[in-house]
Amino acid sequence: VRPPRLGGNKSMGVFATRSPFRPNGLGLSCVKIERIEWQSNEGPIIHVLGADLMDGTPIYDIKPYIAYTDRIDDAICGFVDKIEKKRLEVRDDNKLLQAMHPEKAAALIEVLKQDPRPSYQEDPGRVYGLAFAGYDVKFKVIDDCAYLQELIKL
Repeated sequence: VRPPRLGGNKSMGVFATRSPFRPNGLGLSCVKIERIEWQSNEGPIIHVLGADLMDGTPIYDIKPYIAYTDRIDDAICGFVDKIEKKRLEVRDDNKLLQAMHPEKAAALIEVLKQDPRPSYQEDPGRVYGLAFAGYDVKFKVIDDCAYLQELIKL
């Protein structure tokens, strides 16, 4: 795969990246069990912390922590540490975000701050788009600032 934060020009193995394109739908994540609810009609509910998952992703199996095999004291981030974290300013000069629920608007701002454009495309005249929370979001990026252009309810 070609990680976007490396400019989309360098290939890496799929398991060295966070690519959603994997040979199966299973991932691994080291988690901490926060609590277990036993009062559910569907069986016990296990609440975990630190999962590297998208909201709503099912957890199929939980294994115990075994220090000699699961130890992560010296974990490193690999190529990610070498990449400068670029954050954009976000401008909504036309007050388009007022049409969204405040929590969704705040989440969209956080997404735009992380510069969701393909890394190899930095054309200041281009209007980029993404689907977010039931909206088609159009934006431009000029001088490290994302300008909201259009917000269309899907």
